[in-house]
Amino acid sequence: MDQLVRNGLTITWLNGGVTHMDGGAMFGVVPKPLWSKKYPHNEANQIELRTDPMLIQKDGYNIVIDAGIGKGRLTEKQKRNYGVFEESSIEESLSRLKLSREDIDFVLMTHMHFDHATGLVRGTVDKESSFFSHAVVYTSEIEWNEMRSPNIRSKNTYWEMNWKSIQAQVKTFEQEVEVIPGVKLIHTGGHSDGHCIVIIEHQEETFIHMADIMPTHAHKNPLWVLAYDDYPMTSIHAKEKWHSFAKEKDAYYLFYHDYKYRAVKWNKDGEIVDSLIKTT
Repeated sequence: MDQLVRNGLTITWLNGGVTHMDGGAMFGVVPKPLWSKKYPHNEANQIELRTDPMLIQKDGYNIVIDAGIGKGRLTEKQKRNYGVFEESSIEESLSRLKLSREDIDFVLMTHMHFDHATGLVRGTVDKESSFFSHAVVYTSEIEWNEMRSPNIRSKNTYWEMNWKSIQAQVKTFEQEVEVIPGVKLIHTGGHSDGHCIVIIEHQEETFIHMADIMPTHAHKNPLWVLAYDDYPMTSIHAKEKWHSFAKEKDAYYLFYHDYKYRAVKWNKDGEIVDSLIKTT
């Protein structure tokens, strides 16, 4: 498994499955001749998007960022539509680390769209239960409210089957929450009204996970936002704000969706000076 290791901090990417989504939708108004130079696509114009949760191990805590697409949770039609050729094997990933799903203390949900939240629950209809049964699940209050009462657009991705079994574990917040010292979940809006990012600060280093306002390294340009974004101008402003923060802190960017990179550090000229490339 791919890991970023520091003294007292380990970030491990778990196998949460993979989707293949329309490249045009993922890059919005950006013309294909531009985005296709930065991110590969298949003959159906789909791009590979991993859904790999990050396990943060720090100060004796086990913290997971987002939950993958689950196993046995999607219908055959959904798997075809979302290009799912591989489902989650998070239990196997944890087992390799001598951990179980019951060892997870916190789950930080950047947002609750199906490709981030379906792995929160295990089993099928009438036999569903919480996957991370001992964890506190954090999400923004705005996101949690919309998850349970989606609108005509968002009901396609906020599914009842992904929240009913975990509702007793959920804690919400308004602007930000520091789950443990140095690990924050911060509300940004943009991709969804309740969308959040994650900041990790550890021994003079900073790591930032922009979640779906910057799902891949190819979305670094603040103007390259998704057609899926509910509030694209909010995404643009949030990216500008947090890019400035990352530049000031010389931060690493962490990715949940990227087909190639797990982590990237850019210099002030926009050149990649360090990275962790997906190997598993």
